[in-house]
Amino acid sequence: MRNKYLSLLPGLLVLLLFPMGPTAQNSKACALPCPPNSSCVNGTACRCAPGFISFSGEIFTDPLESCDDINECGPPSPVDCGSSADCQNTEGGYYCTCSPGYEPVSGAMIFRNESENTCREVDECQHRPRVCKGLSICINTEDSYTCQCPPGLEFTPEDQRHCTDVDECSSRQHQCHNSTVCINTVGSYTCHCRQGWEPKPGFWDKQRNTICKEISFPTWTALSGIKSQALSHFLNRIQDLGRNFSSASVLNTVRDLVQEMGDLLETPGDLKTLPFSEQHFVVTNLLFGLENVLRGVSKALPKGSFTFNSSAGIELSLEVQAPSYRNITLIQKQTKMMLTWDTVHDSGDSGLAVVGLLSTPGMDRFLAEAPLVLDAEELTTLHETHRGLLQETSHILLSDVISAFITNKDTENLRSPVTFVFQHSVTPGPREKVHCVYWEHGQNGSGHWDTRGCWVTSTRDNSTTCQCSHLSIFAVLMAHYSVQEEDPALTVITYVGLSLSLLCLLLVALTFLLCKAIQNTSTSLHLQLSLCLFLAHLLFLTAIDRTESKVLCAFIAGALHYLYLASFTWMLLVGLHLFLSARNLTVVNYSGINRFMKKAMFPVGYGVPAVIVAISAASRPHLYGTPTSCWLHSEKGFKWGFLGPVCAIFSVNLAFFLMTLWILKRKLCSLNSEVSTLQDTRMLTFKATAQLFILGCTWFLGILQVGLAARVMAYLFTIINSLQGVFIFLVYCLLSQQVREQYRKWLKRIRKSKAESEKYTLSSRTMSDGCKHSEET
Repeated sequence: MRNKYLSLLPGLLVLLLFPMGPTAQNSKACALPCPPNSSCVNGTACRCAPGFISFSGEIFTDPLESCDDINECGPPSPVDCGSSADCQNTEGGYYCTCSPGYEPVSGAMIFRNESENTCREVDECQHRPRVCKGLSICINTEDSYTCQCPPGLEFTPEDQRHCTDVDECSSRQHQCHNSTVCINTVGSYTCHCRQGWEPKPGFWDKQRNTICKEISFPTWTALSGIKSQALSHFLNRIQDLGRNFSSASVLNTVRDLVQEMGDLLETPGDLKTLPFSEQHFVVTNLLFGLENVLRGVSKALPKGSFTFNSSAGIELSLEVQAPSYRNITLIQKQTKMMLTWDTVHDSGDSGLAVVGLLSTPGMDRFLAEAPLVLDAEELTTLHETHRGLLQETSHILLSDVISAFITNKDTENLRSPVTFVFQHSVTPGPREKVHCVYWEHGQNGSGHWDTRGCWVTSTRDNSTTCQCSHLSIFAVLMAHYSVQEEDPALTVITYVGLSLSLLCLLLVALTFLLCKAIQNTSTSLHLQLSLCLFLAHLLFLTAIDRTESKVLCAFIAGALHYLYLASFTWMLLVGLHLFLSARNLTVVNYSGINRFMKKAMFPVGYGVPAVIVAISAASRPHLYGTPTSCWLHSEKGFKWGFLGPVCAIFSVNLAFFLMTLWILKRKLCSLNSEVSTLQDTRMLTFKATAQLFILGCTWFLGILQVGLAARVMAYLFTIINSLQGVFIFLVYCLLSQQVREQYRKWLKRIRKSKAESEKYTLSSRTMSDGCKHSEET
């Protein structure tokens, strides 16, 4: 065992004498040992490693010297990291980094020299999350940033980067007048008038310099020219209430106002003896004057809901509240009003708002014979709903007269409509129409009922729901209308005339189809015209009043629209053909005209009406069909989808007609009276005149059914229009020599066929009798 340990002794000695590390290993071969961070050179000297140096320099022979780190970043420094960068020394080396507040664009956090420097300033204010907290404002500076608070805010003691609001009101740092109340806002404050106060003239509420005064009683302007002791006594009582008014007594003032109005309506005195026109003046003054006073004095009311009643049945409901998101509903015995908050209050206004509903039963006694004015759209709808409507003969009020008002006086165009539900005991009859109306005082103050901006959304036996886009004096009114019964003579003329026209148009179509000798471009045009008129008259006669199904009625109206437009389009083509024929009377070859008409007539004759009807149906399909007939609705000028093309075609055909007459006049002057074509030229002129009269004048008479001559024009229109087919058959069949000759041939064939049939029948009977006689013998 001992010998075993002795054998390990030389190796242990070598380990103890051998210096640690590669430098020491290299120094083993040197005559002197090299210190750390150096290496042996030629066996006699040592060299410091890069980044290190000895007192004697890079190479030394003194065994007592050592290699120390070179501080490349210290002075004098051969290293230039560039601007906005710092040098960082390391053991045996160095590196460059961006200075605080800067960052490298390249993304490399360390670099060696200025050429690798990409440092730029860092905008700490753009960092997320924000370095400045809350409402503080970050300001970027050279190499850093600062946080500042906006006016009205200050830093919190815990964090000099976080700003909080300064409550100027509680800290008494405000400058509000003693007539106002300080309301703190973020970064500032506003001065609000106290309850029952309003800004003085020249000042605005909710400003820093607001100065307020106590709310004054609004002025009630008395009527001039109206002599009534009852009205004078009432206005004197209103003046007494105004003189004694204060914001503290606002509840008593409102109660007294309601009671005074009730007393006047309950005992009107000499007001009932005034002429109706003067009574209307009084109503306007009472309703709008009371509304104005209530709107003014209710600003002094505290927050809450209030109801006031008089012994005469007048009821006032007031809702005073701050901004909220809920809707407002005021309910009374006979009336309910619903509106949204944004209708009542301006956005951003934090003050109290007032909504009022005043019912005045008994006011209707002063509204006898008050005129009713309907807006144009409702009047048109009414005429179409009640066929033959003449005029309104009388109207009555179904509900109490109410007044709806809010704090804001600008209620002409509300953001959203206000809904009213009126209770009434009268049920409208078949010739009675319920209207939602408001009292329009007009420029002279006399007033009348109007429907603009109000409409009925639903009506039942005992209630009616209205919506209005403005606030005013409202009521539900039922108007009775006298309706003219249908003229039986016109009905008989229509059915008899259309029946004859259908028969004649059918004969015209069969003639043009079966008579090959007369088939040409002209007869093709007249054939298509006859077919369109035949289908249009047939559909009109059988389905114009099929209003039971809205879908079927709309389809019938669209079909009539198309067929009558097609008829007029073919009339235009006939007029064009007549003009071209007249212009080319001296030309023997008509092939150019015929080719043009053959190519154009079917696309134009059926395509143009289809485009017009398609556009009309795509834009407003719901206007096809009315409650009383399957025709075009007149709302928003929809009928001009038919009248416009008809008027245009009539005008163009009139121009064609005049030019054709001029050409034919010149032609007649140049022809010899013995020339056979003269008679044809005159016949062409007659046909052109007849064609214009038959198809153009008819509808022109329909447009003239206004004023005192409406009845005469109605008869002319009905007679000529219902006999259109008869006139076409007369002009283009009976007055045509070729057609008459063809008719003679057909009659001869029929007679010949009939004679042969009779001869055959007679011979058959003779043979039968002969056979019977031979059998008997």
